[in-house]
Amino acid sequence: MREAPTAGRGRTVRTDAGLSLAERRKAELRFAIAGEAVRLFASQGVTATTGEQIAQAVGVSSRTLWRHFPSKESCVLPLLSVGLEFTVDRLRQWPTDVSLLDFVTRSLRVGELPAETPVILDLIRMTSTDPALHAVWLQAHDDALPVLGQLLAQRSGGSPDDLRIKVHAATLNGALRAASEDFARRYADDPEASGSEILACLLAALRAACEGLPY
Repeated sequence: MREAPTAGRGRTVRTDAGLSLAERRKAELRFAIAGEAVRLFASQGVTATTGEQIAQAVGVSSRTLWRHFPSKESCVLPLLSVGLEFTVDRLRQWPTDVSLLDFVTRSLRVGELPAETPVILDLIRMTSTDPALHAVWLQAHDDALPVLGQLLAQRSGGSPDDLRIKVHAATLNGALRAASEDFARRYADDPEASGSEILACLLAALRAACEGLPY
């Protein structure tokens, strides 16, 4: 298990410069809670970890923790959302005259993955064995679905309520999830795996999505 970003140890917090100071502090606290939750889940198991332990590790009260998250498992949601936010940010730069496969290939080859990627991959592997964490992983993708729908609607000039765009957004969302899970599983024992390997997994998933249903 790799070191999770925490409040006192090299934390990497994704914040928006447009947020207010209070909103930035809230985002930083939620991210710190997520990092400590992953660390404790990995070291002693999800079942044995309590919300009180997570709160103590961050240095906040249990009441503060429960104000931000409804359950101990949901504490990891900010970390699971990082990869999706990174992808959506990249897709907003997708030129109208470039295909999705070409854009993804160029984008990942010239860019960097989120700094939190190793910890996120460890967490994704944990979601495959813990039902409650798996539900949080699904929630992260459910939250991303309308964002992807809006992005595709803006690109096509359509409406995010159109069934066709909803299906395309769900297909893209599913491909992102499948690629992340495949990469996390295949490279569990290879800490050096990074851009080129995850690109291969993502392109394979997107090609399968672009093929449609051949049944």
